[in-house]
Order: sequence, then C-alpha cells, then structure tokens
Amino acid sequence: MNANPEVLCAGIIVADHVCHPVSHLPGAGELVMTDKMLLTIGGCAANAAVDLTKMGVAVSVVGRVGDDVFGRVVGDLLREQGVDTSAIRTTLGEDTSQTLIVNVSGQDRRFIHTFGANAVFRAADIPLDLVKRCRVLYLGGYLVMPQIIQDELVPVFTAARKAGVQTVLDVVVPGRSEYLSRLDRLLPQVDVFLPNNHEAELMTKEADPIKQAEVFRRLGAKTVVITMGGEGSVLVSEDHRLRAGVFSVPLVDGSGGGDAFDAGFIYGLLKGMNAEDCLRVASALGASCVRAIGTTPGVFTQLECEQFLRKNILRIENI
Repeated sequence: MNANPEVLCAGIIVADHVCHPVSHLPGAGELVMTDKMLLTIGGCAANAAVDLTKMGVAVSVVGRVGDDVFGRVVGDLLREQGVDTSAIRTTLGEDTSQTLIVNVSGQDRRFIHTFGANAVFRAADIPLDLVKRCRVLYLGGYLVMPQIIQDELVPVFTAARKAGVQTVLDVVVPGRSEYLSRLDRLLPQVDVFLPNNHEAELMTKEADPIKQAEVFRRLGAKTVVITMGGEGSVLVSEDHRLRAGVFSVPLVDGSGGGDAFDAGFIYGLLKGMNAEDCLRVASALGASCVRAIGTTPGVFTQLECEQFLRKNILRIENI
C-alpha cells in the first residue's frame, strides 16, 4: 500500500477489449480482420490513475472488480503501471466490469458494456483514512453507479475538504433523467467538476456550455470545466471564464480522452498551476490519449508532456 498517495482515484474500474480501427462493421456472419486487439485497463478511476502515474504522481485506486480472470488482469496491469491497488475490493459472485470497444475508420467508436462489480460499489468502500492522507480525491463515474448515492457521498467529500484535500468529480450520464437533485448537496463540496458538454446538457437542459457551467456554479461547484471533445473546453470559476481550443493530433481511438484530460487537470492542481496552465496540461494529456488504441497506452509521460507543451501552443481566450 502507498501510505501517502498524492491522489486517490475512486469509481469505475473496467477491463477493456479494444480493436484497432477496422474498415467497416461486420455484417451478420461476416469476419472482419483488425491489425491488433488489446485487453487493457478501462474505467474512469483506473484510467485517471494510470495517466497520473505516467506524470510521476503517486496514486491509489479504489473500486470493485469481480472474482474472475478479468479482475486479476486489471489488478496486475494497474500494479505494473505503479498504481497502488490495495483498496480495490474483489466482489464474490460478480463479474469484473467489461467493455468491448469497436473502432471503425472515420467513425466514432462503439461500445458494448457489462456493468459487473461496479454496480455494487458504494461510498462506504472509499477508505476515509486514505482520503485524509492524499492531496486530491477524484471520483469518476458518478451518476451511473447505482449504489453511489448523494447522501452517502457528501460526508466523504466533506471529510476530504475538512482535511485540506481538493475534491474533483466527473460523471457518466446514462441517458435522459432528472439529475440535479443528485448533485445539489454534493457540488458545494466539489472543487472541480468536469462533465462533458453532452452530459452537461442532459443534466441542465442547456445546450450552451457556458450556461451549463453557470448552472453547476450556482449549485455550488467551485470550478466547472466543460469538455467538448474536438471543440475544446470551457472553464468557469469565481475568477475565470475561459475557452480553450485543442491540440491537433492524429485520432486513432477517442477512448479515455476525457479521463486523460481529468488527470492532466489534477496534475496542474497538484503543481499549483493557474487555471490556464491546468487547461494546457489537461488538453495535452487528452490529446495524447487519442493517438493510440486503448484508454491509456498513448498518454504522455511527464517528460513527453513537458516537451510537447514547449513546442505547441494552446489557444485560450477570456469569454
């Protein structure tokens, strides 16, 4: 166990099965060949944890896997990357969550998913003693995990902030529903909230990302960053209203780009960077992710990120 991780990443842990882009989706009974397939790490918490270790950050991850081969593979892969997995719980009788990611050339990726052990992950699984020893608590996948409820999560985030720990929240929004009642008491305990614009529209019913961010700010979030894929991101806080562009890189597989963005922003928080520089690092890590298949293989190391940022400029403007 890492006794004093800088970041505790909590939430979704997945075994991803990913194919290199194919020319087209197979028809019934058709075999389509791909150059490569990976069995690799996936899920918000696992992805962000690996990305942060690549940036030289000490990380522990907490979540649930099943008592199956995929749970063992995920644990082994995380440990190989230097992530502390001692807080991961193995759930007897449950499968490890898995996603089949199908990449087709020139098209957005397609997902087939089984929820598995993530369905029983609860706020009580997050060890408060570990929370209080870290510098940032990150929860990825809120709103899609059925047992993570606001009433149980608020005390965890409150305890973190009382201990001087910065809190970062990301969501996965499964479809149209009423979500703000599941955020109204939690967001006042959130230092950085990081939904994408599609998720934010489902939550707020607003199409404009600035208006989306303003809704979350009124609910209490200290800083809101709305990511918009190839359109960049916007950041709204008490002191800043910023719009950032994107770095131009070849797109191979968009899986994990949002989690890499989150990891980059957390890295900026740890280093005491201002809002603009947090966006720069976040955008660089997000861009690096999509250059390779899988959610983490393409993500920059700390040295690679620094070299990239010295050579490339990100457009950021006040709005």
